[in-house]
Amino acid sequence: MKILIAEDDMISRKFLFTFLSQYGECDVVVDGMEALDAYLIAIKEKEPYDVICLDIMMPKVDGVKVLKAIRDFEKQRGVMNDEKIKIIMITALADTEYVHRAFEIGCEAYAAKPIDTDKLIEVMKKLDIIKNV
Repeated sequence: MKILIAEDDMISRKFLFTFLSQYGECDVVVDGMEALDAYLIAIKEKEPYDVICLDIMMPKVDGVKVLKAIRDFEKQRGVMNDEKIKIIMITALADTEYVHRAFEIGCEAYAAKPIDTDKLIEVMKKLDIIKNV
């Protein structure tokens, strides 16, 4: 499995990398522009990501805008719903407006910081990213 982690906070980024590396190959970026670049490069190289963990509040381009750009690009390419990249929004925000907006645009799930690994595992199982053991 190929995973992209887009997170500007170093501690959260290292934590997610360490945790998610047991499930697949992880790439890490620190802002929204790098996330879009990594996504497009992976598509161009025909090695798309299976999962993207997107922080909502990032420099340059926020996670909600990155999510919208990815979903718009998938729509233009005619990607079917079951073939879309699974996107999990990561947020420290108590403001649910951003989370609701992300679901409207097409994220599959969200995780609140600090990340609860048990909850994240459950989310990944529900999304069929990892199998029940």
